[in-house]
Amino acid sequence: MRRNRTTGRGWSGTTFTGASLSVAVAAAVLLAPAQAAATPATADDAARLVAEAARQVAALDEQVHEAQLTVAAHQEAAAAAAAAAAQAEAVLAGYAPQLRAIAQSAATSQSRMAAFLTSDSAADVVQQMTTLDLIAAHTEGLLAEVSVAQRAADQARADADAATAQATASLAELERQRAEVQVRQQQYEADFADLTAAAQAAVTTAVAGPSLAAPDTAAVVAAAPSGDVGAVLEAALAQIGTAYVWGGSEPGGFDCSGLTSFAYRAAGVSLPHSSRAQSRMGVAVSRSELQPGDLVFFGSPVYHVGIYVGNGKMVHARTFSQPVAVTSVDMDEYAGARRLL
Repeated sequence: MRRNRTTGRGWSGTTFTGASLSVAVAAAVLLAPAQAAATPATADDAARLVAEAARQVAALDEQVHEAQLTVAAHQEAAAAAAAAAAQAEAVLAGYAPQLRAIAQSAATSQSRMAAFLTSDSAADVVQQMTTLDLIAAHTEGLLAEVSVAQRAADQARADADAATAQATASLAELERQRAEVQVRQQQYEADFADLTAAAQAAVTTAVAGPSLAAPDTAAVVAAAPSGDVGAVLEAALAQIGTAYVWGGSEPGGFDCSGLTSFAYRAAGVSLPHSSRAQSRMGVAVSRSELQPGDLVFFGSPVYHVGIYVGNGKMVHARTFSQPVAVTSVDMDEYAGARRLL
């Protein structure tokens, strides 16, 4: 039976409260400044520059995915802080009836001097003074509690406002980054389209590996080390030929971490939509120990991920303008592998 879960290692649902998220975290996901492109002197130079641009865009794409995770964390923190503020303000509001009762009592109760003047005996004086002392002690205690509750409510509201402001700012930064990546993506695709067919093939092979014949899915699933791994492989291989769509994680189109997260959902495993975040999950696996279902990563820092299917091959959403395909796992910038199942 399938079950929804997250892996026991690496990525976890971190809880953020108040304004505890560091500015350094947000700064870590800022896009690198654009660099001026050199003018190619030959067709080979043009292909090389386009291949370099493809890697740069892929790296920036990954930075946007990390920014999305940061925004989600900030929004979660803001929601938690707002809930804490509402709870603190509800506690404070709960004292209102008692405070009104004290105010009414103060308006009608006798003062200490009035107790002396109106009492017929020493026993009456003592009784009334004792009653007034009890009322005063109760009032002081209650007001102390109200003061603590007021400070807690004020702090909780300040934390909620700060968390909301941070979430709003990080969302605005994310939208700026998305717009910049889209501009760079469009420029890359225009430059790619200007290349000859042979140069385009060379760039695709250099950036995303040569397309290989897809393995027999039934045989791959049958050889999988577990039923869950088989489900992941079956889901991923079924997407061969699906278009590359930036940010895509559904059968209409995938990017690299969108495909891996989609495939792992078939085994009930939730992955963050970020190759870099996925590279911190599970356990490290050497190249010689790769098994079908392992995630394989590329770049330093990581900006690409695929799923190993056996026999030195992987399935992955390759790059802009290229569909999901099976290629060799031995591509440039191979960075390692992780086992999640």
